[in-house]
Amino acid sequence: MARELRTLVIPEGVAGERVDSALTRVLGLSRSSIAKLLEDGEITCGNNSMLKSERVTFGQIIEILLPDNSAKEPIPLTPLEGLNVVYDDESIIIINKPVGCAAHPSPGWTGPTVVGALTAAGYSVSTSGAAERAGIVHRLDVGTSGLMIVAKTDQAYSALKAAFKNREVDKTYHALVQGHMDPTKGTIDAPIDRHPKEDYRFAVVMGGKESITHYEVIEFYRAVSLVKVELETGRTHQIRVHFSALRHPLVGDFTYGADPALAARLDMTRPWLHAIELKFKHPLSGAEMEFHASYPADLARSLALLDSSVLP
Repeated sequence: MARELRTLVIPEGVAGERVDSALTRVLGLSRSSIAKLLEDGEITCGNNSMLKSERVTFGQIIEILLPDNSAKEPIPLTPLEGLNVVYDDESIIIINKPVGCAAHPSPGWTGPTVVGALTAAGYSVSTSGAAERAGIVHRLDVGTSGLMIVAKTDQAYSALKAAFKNREVDKTYHALVQGHMDPTKGTIDAPIDRHPKEDYRFAVVMGGKESITHYEVIEFYRAVSLVKVELETGRTHQIRVHFSALRHPLVGDFTYGADPALAARLDMTRPWLHAIELKFKHPLSGAEMEFHASYPADLARSLALLDSSVLP
């Protein structure tokens, strides 16, 4: 049977990882299968065979000559390590999403998803909305960690979608941005749309969609600021685009102008962004709900490095 030559554009969620680790997650193949393909020279970049020790970058184009039938086999829906369910009742699930996991399947992404992991773990989710987005009422980027709500019933799905549309869900993030924010508290009101030249990015664009971000500095470190961010709207890449527009890109956010040297000193290979808090009314009972998620290991480690004066 003919083998498939697949062209893959490296997504943000695995940027900075070794090629063997990144492709294992994105393609859903075993580590040993990827190692064999690398050894046989069947994973290339720019016509050059790749080594397993190489690290991938966001947007890098890689070609893989897949094993027989590998492209046809469904990816097993297995529970995802690090996907923590912090609350579960008859209507909703609250999860603490790890980095490297997409909210739902999408073109070009064959790695782990929230929908797949929950289904594999035995949770039922709403069938409302598009089939591949079952139960998903809002999303986080692959490279963003933190709290998400998933609807288990169609009633909950409808109520939560309305709550998000009416701005009745309070979403709080923590972000580590380059430089010192001045003023230390403010609102960014700047419309966002697709970048006019690079369609994988977004930008502040005249005539774009209304986008409003509120922020307040929590703490200054040398060369960076830890910032509390609250969204009034929920545009794709909104926080990242807004802070980049202010010339304070998120640490590790190479897509939007982050300094690679600074990110390396802080051991960051993804945007320093975490959905730390959610507040909303329960879609069935109307009770006030509030959830908090601690920093994952990579973000906590970077702050520890700042405390140890790793920066010059």
